[in-house]
Amino acid sequence: MAENTEYIKSLAEALSIRADWLEKSELPKLKEELRIYHTGFASLYNLYLKKGLIHEDPYKAEAKIGELEVPNSTPFSDAEKMDQLTRRLANYDNQLDFLVNFYQFSTEFLNLDRIKRILGLIKYIDWVHLSPDGPSIVTCAVAEMTNQIKIGTEPLTMSVISESLANLSKAFAPIVGYLKVLSDYQREYYKLNLREVTNGMSSSEATNIQQVRKKFAQVKSGTPFYPDLVEEVIKEDYSKEGPTLREDVLKKLQVAEKKPKEVKAQVSFKNTLIEGIQGLGGTAGTFGEIAVKLDENQTILENEKKGFFYKLKQFLRQLFNKEPDPVIYELEYMDPIKAIPVREKVYFNTFRADLDRKIRILTPMGSRGSAVAKLEAMPEDQLEGFLERNIKELQSLHKTLSALDEFFKAEVNKEDREKIKGIKPELGTIKNAFVRANSKRHEYTAQKEEEEQLKRLGVKPGAP
Repeated sequence: MAENTEYIKSLAEALSIRADWLEKSELPKLKEELRIYHTGFASLYNLYLKKGLIHEDPYKAEAKIGELEVPNSTPFSDAEKMDQLTRRLANYDNQLDFLVNFYQFSTEFLNLDRIKRILGLIKYIDWVHLSPDGPSIVTCAVAEMTNQIKIGTEPLTMSVISESLANLSKAFAPIVGYLKVLSDYQREYYKLNLREVTNGMSSSEATNIQQVRKKFAQVKSGTPFYPDLVEEVIKEDYSKEGPTLREDVLKKLQVAEKKPKEVKAQVSFKNTLIEGIQGLGGTAGTFGEIAVKLDENQTILENEKKGFFYKLKQFLRQLFNKEPDPVIYELEYMDPIKAIPVREKVYFNTFRADLDRKIRILTPMGSRGSAVAKLEAMPEDQLEGFLERNIKELQSLHKTLSALDEFFKAEVNKEDREKIKGIKPELGTIKNAFVRANSKRHEYTAQKEEEEQLKRLGVKPGAP
């Protein structure tokens, strides 16, 4: 059919343009929404751990993921609840981390099967209608735990909970929207490939789904077969309403042309820097959880030291209006660059005050509101310096906190060792954040270098 050949040509051209638009415009937005979604869940997940509502999964860090898999959603008994939620939510956090940090966001990679997997992950917990009375057993359990962690929570942690829930709920609709647009593209791309099979068949064969399935298995071995899309191809190519259906497909694939601005704006790479800064801001809740654990661990250790002579000394200091002895810890760790042991003296009360101050600075950095507007108003060189400075500060904090974690475990008496709360999961979250932020900083540097090279060659940035 000459008419069909012409349509295939038009469809291929429309899909090519559509793919370019998706990769440059929509897929980066999808990835950012998924990053926000994962950050929101990770904050709540760590709070569930801190409150003892679930346990730390000992196999979480060693889990190897080759492809996205939606965690188990089958019912469980009350006796199994703690164990099942521990494993399922640890797996869910790992799956989201794999999606955000290791998945390829391209039209070639995100096929219909992978879109379905992402959608399954996003729908696994219904954050939009988070209720203990919902149809999903996991959503019900998460709703109950979320209500529990709100009880008696200090204002800083409550703000983390509220912001996490808001971001999870807000991100859902945009993610589903981007996936729908991507799915529409992939369905038409799949149908284009189907026509490579049906075009070599007679009309009677091409309109018989079983005949198409047989031929498809020979030509496209290993590719999933979707009968519903075969039916669409049959209707578009062989029914009376076919011309109208094909026209509708081409219209749906059209990308709205952007009118060029009269005055070309200067090329800016601010968004790359802002993404890095927002990623660091997302650690505010994690640092808040660490602060609570540090205080509890410090109390346990100091109580062990408070024998008779210690109390007498403190009493005499108070009697003569002297300040209490400062809490000083001698830490030792390996320098990651020089690979030599380093000793560091930490004045605990001062360190904790600095940590609280850092949390207050980080909290607005991870939000979407006025803080983003302030960042966008800053010159690029200031943004770059701000990002670099905060990366270094987080790296330094991570180093000291890791040493404190080991210090508390080693210094307390054996009978109190189980009371010490480890912070390795939180430290892993923080490390991932500053590694990703550093990647954004390098990406920005590469963009600026490319811009400078184009200028030296006399090519205007953004020119075809």
